[in-house]
Amino acid sequence: MSDTISAVSDTMLNLPDNGQPLHERLASAVEMAIAEGRYRTGARLPTHRQLAQQFSVSIGSVTRAIDALSARGVVRGEIGRGTFVLGSAVGEDDGGIIDLAINAPPPVISAQRLAEATELANTHALRLVLGGYEDHSGTARQRRIMAGWLSQTRTAVDADEILLCNGAQQALHLAFAALRDIAGTIILTESASFPGAIAAATNLGMTMSPVAHDSEGFIPEALDAALAATGARIVYTTPVCQNPLGFETGPERRRALARIAERRGAMIVEDDIYGFYAAKGNLTYRELVPDRVIYVTGLSKSLTPLVRMGVIAPPASLAASVRRRLRAESWGQPPYAAELAIAMIETGLAAEALAAIRAEATERLALTKVALGIASVPMPGGAPHVWLPMTALRAEQFSRRASEAGVRLTPPTAVQVGEAPVAGVRLCIMAPPTRPMLERGLKIIAEILATDEDVLV
Repeated sequence: MSDTISAVSDTMLNLPDNGQPLHERLASAVEMAIAEGRYRTGARLPTHRQLAQQFSVSIGSVTRAIDALSARGVVRGEIGRGTFVLGSAVGEDDGGIIDLAINAPPPVISAQRLAEATELANTHALRLVLGGYEDHSGTARQRRIMAGWLSQTRTAVDADEILLCNGAQQALHLAFAALRDIAGTIILTESASFPGAIAAATNLGMTMSPVAHDSEGFIPEALDAALAATGARIVYTTPVCQNPLGFETGPERRRALARIAERRGAMIVEDDIYGFYAAKGNLTYRELVPDRVIYVTGLSKSLTPLVRMGVIAPPASLAASVRRRLRAESWGQPPYAAELAIAMIETGLAAEALAAIRAEATERLALTKVALGIASVPMPGGAPHVWLPMTALRAEQFSRRASEAGVRLTPPTAVQVGEAPVAGVRLCIMAPPTRPMLERGLKIIAEILATDEDVLV
C-alpha cells in the first residue's frame, strides 16, 4: 500500500447529514475513516483539491476541516509535504484509558484560528500598563468585552460588576470565602454536587449539607425547611446541567426558590458554567434577586480549558471583599492569558467554539442514549454529562469495574454531600477527544451494564 492515500472509498463520498457545519461534517467523515483503519497512521492524506472533488465541497471547507482535525491532534500538516495522519483520537484511541471522569469539552479550535487570536492578544498584551499589574481584577477593556459577551450569550452584566479570575474554580473559592464571614460555614446544596465546589468548601473549613431535590432542582419546601432547621444562609447550585445529576431548573422553580432565599435572608452562589446549554430560557437567579446572588461562570466549558478565564459577579456589598481576596490569592489572572481569552471573543472564535461544542454535545448525547439504551435524559437538547442512577453499592462496584475495563469514571464519593452514599455514576461524554473514542468507552459501559441487569434502578 502506498504511503499516499489518493482516494477514499465510495462510502465516504456522502457526508453525514447531522446538522453540523459542512466543514465539521467533512472532518467527522475523515476522522471516522481513520478510526476504521482506512487511513493508517503515518499516511499522507489526499490533497485539499482532491478531497474537495471527492466530497463535492469547496477547498475552503476542506481547509477548515483539516484545521479542525489538526486542532484535535488527529492529523499534522507539514509545509511542502502535505497532511499526515497522526492516528485516531489524539493518539490515544489504541486501547488505552478512556477518560469519562473530567468534564472538559473536546478540542474544536483550529491552529489557524488560534493563531489569529494569539496575534491580536500579542498586540494588546504588549501595551498593558506595568505588564498587567495595574488592575488585578481585569483591565477596563477586558471587563467590557467579557461583559458584552456574557450579556449576549447568557445574562446582562456591566463591566464594573464583574471581576476576572483564574477560572470558575477560583471564582467559587472567592465566593464561599466572602460569604463565610457574613453568612456562616454551612452551604446548602443537592445530595450530589460538583467536586470542585466540595473541595473549595472543605478548604475553607465549610460544610456542605444536602437538600431534597427532584428532576428540576431543590424542592422549594425542602429548601425552606433546611434553611430554617440548619440556620444556613448560603445556597450553592448549578441550575443548568447540574453537576453531576444533569437537570435544568426552569424559570418558575427559580422564582419560587429565589423568593425563599430572599425571605430567609440567604445568599445564592449561582454556578452558571454550563449556562450556554440552557433550554428553558436565560432567566438567572442574578436577575431575580441581584443583591442576594454571587454569579459565577467561565470559559473552560464553552471555549477551551486552555484559557481558564473565570468570571465572578458579586453584589455591590461584597465586591470589595472579593477583590481583596483575589489580590491576596493570585493578583488576578495572568495578564497574557486574559488577553488571549478576550482576543478569542473579539475574533469570533469564542462564538464559533460555543456553537461547535453545543452541536457536538447534541450528537454525543444522542449517541450515548442509543449505546446505553437510555429512553430519556433531563436535557435532551444537549448536555456535557449523563447521570446513570443505580444503588449506591452498585455505583461503587460499577465505577471499579469500568476502571478495570479501561474507562475512568468519577468515583461516586467525589460528588457526595452528606452521609448518604451517592446512588449513581456520572459519564462525562464530552471528555474523549473524538466520537469513536467515546463510542469505544460507551461500548465498554454497555457491556458492564449488560452483565448485571439490576445495575440501573
